[in-house]
Amino acid sequence: MNVYLQLTIGLARSGVLGYGGGPSVIPLIEHEAVKKYNWMTSEEFGDTLALANTLPGPIATKMSAYIGYKVKGSMGAFVAILAHILPSIVAMIGLLSFLYSFRDSAIVSGMVQAVTPVVAVMLAVMAFSFLKKASNGLGTKGMLATALLCLILLELLVIHPGIVIVIFLTSAFAYATYLNRKKGRQETEEQRKDVGS
Repeated sequence: MNVYLQLTIGLARSGVLGYGGGPSVIPLIEHEAVKKYNWMTSEEFGDTLALANTLPGPIATKMSAYIGYKVKGSMGAFVAILAHILPSIVAMIGLLSFLYSFRDSAIVSGMVQAVTPVVAVMLAVMAFSFLKKASNGLGTKGMLATALLCLILLELLVIHPGIVIVIFLTSAFAYATYLNRKKGRQETEEQRKDVGS
């Protein structure tokens, strides 16, 4: 199947089925990009999601643009964005007046309440998957400490998620740089000892 057609089908499907937009669409995009079409690995998707959260604009559109660009460059990004947003725009324009007339309907309210737990479970499954990956990299204690610190920053101190991600990325970069320098110094000392002996 043509890659542009895959991008169109995959991202249009996530755009149409992504009830509520934003976070609820992310597991759908992950399914298309990682599991169905293998455009990227789970780790790459997690990294892309973290980076996209630091940038302004709708998260699903940024994810679509990045995936499209990774798969087929600038034209891929254009196709991916269009495929993701166009079905929703057409549906919104076509159904707006119809849906507006049912805004106070008990049936519509019930539908919304029925879908909300499904979205919550999808997000929980994805969050659990990310926590398992973090545990592999940081260890269980490191993952729990990082998750707790993140929870405090987001919920108690009410810091914007983008800022929290930048803080964690900067800290991780600084720590990795420190470890590399420390390792370099140890290797240099060992070489000096070898030369001296």
